[in-house]
Amino acid sequence: MENEKQDKENDFAHFSRQEPEFEPDDLDLDNFSQNDEDPGLSFGKKIGLFIFEIIKVVLISLAIILPVRMFLIQPFYVEGASMEPNFYENEYLIIDEISYRFNEPQRGEVIIFKNPRQRGSYFIKRVIGLPGEEVSLKEGRVYIDGQILAEEYISHFSTEDHPSVALADDQYFILGDNRINSFDSRQLGPIAKSNIIGRVWVRGWPFNRLGTFNLPQYP
Repeated sequence: MENEKQDKENDFAHFSRQEPEFEPDDLDLDNFSQNDEDPGLSFGKKIGLFIFEIIKVVLISLAIILPVRMFLIQPFYVEGASMEPNFYENEYLIIDEISYRFNEPQRGEVIIFKNPRQRGSYFIKRVIGLPGEEVSLKEGRVYIDGQILAEEYISHFSTEDHPSVALADDQYFILGDNRINSFDSRQLGPIAKSNIIGRVWVRGWPFNRLGTFNLPQYP
């Protein structure tokens, strides 16, 4: 009985002392690396992915911005003093290019149009005469079909006269708000609708003059 008990204790002791066998390489942490690639190659892949993401963002942005820029709205900087005191030089405006594809220009709207005498040149003026109307100026005041046009947005009227002009079905008579210093339909003649780019929608700069534009009310 004593011998049997001793044998069992020896067996337990043998079992409890049994340890797993390790090789020196098993303790090398490099064996647990999840990426066996060369560090230089891995860095190159990261740079490539970064450049690819930038290109993707740029292409997506262009796909969104270009159609808007070309067909819906575009920026415009005021040059000169022909629209003072309502618009000053270097003011930044956003032009609505889509409205006139569905609607006709209205009297009092401020528009951007191509100079019919000089390609690549653009003007900002106000629509005064509409198609089919007869427009004239007497002592600087505008007459539409013989009736004087009340213009509260004008600070200084000129004193000149302009002979009566009958507008065709696609023509507009445009004037600058600074009547004393403006190159407009008094010199250019009526403007065809095909030359009109769009209407002034928003003033984006300077911030203290930020805002949209409403049609003036004519009695």
